[in-house]
Amino acid sequence: QVRFVESGGGLVQPGGSLSLSCVVSHKWFNALTMGWYRQAPGKEREWVADVTRLGNTHYSDSVKGRFTISRHNAGKTVSLQMNDLKAEDTAVYYCNLDRDHLNAWGQGTVVTVSS
Repeated sequence: QVRFVESGGGLVQPGGSLSLSCVVSHKWFNALTMGWYRQAPGKEREWVADVTRLGNTHYSDSVKGRFTISRHNAGKTVSLQMNDLKAEDTAVYYCNLDRDHLNAWGQGTVVTVSS
């Protein structure tokens, strides 16, 4: 079973930055496409970005140009650098496998963008 432990969330002002990290317990982490997802209050969870085993990245239109996903295979971690944050980025952020191979969710990390 895969486990995800997210961290790095917090309170930030609009226009600010945060860096999220996720430690993944999976024997074959290096072969996996990893994704970040988020769930805003009162909304369904949505896909944010993913990174393939070769390092190719994809982003939702809402975060493209502001967020950067990366992975560190030796540490079995996947990160999300978030810049120019907006109020609408407020959500609980989760990491998981790619959208076709989702596993049980971790506890997530809360990001609040507010002045």
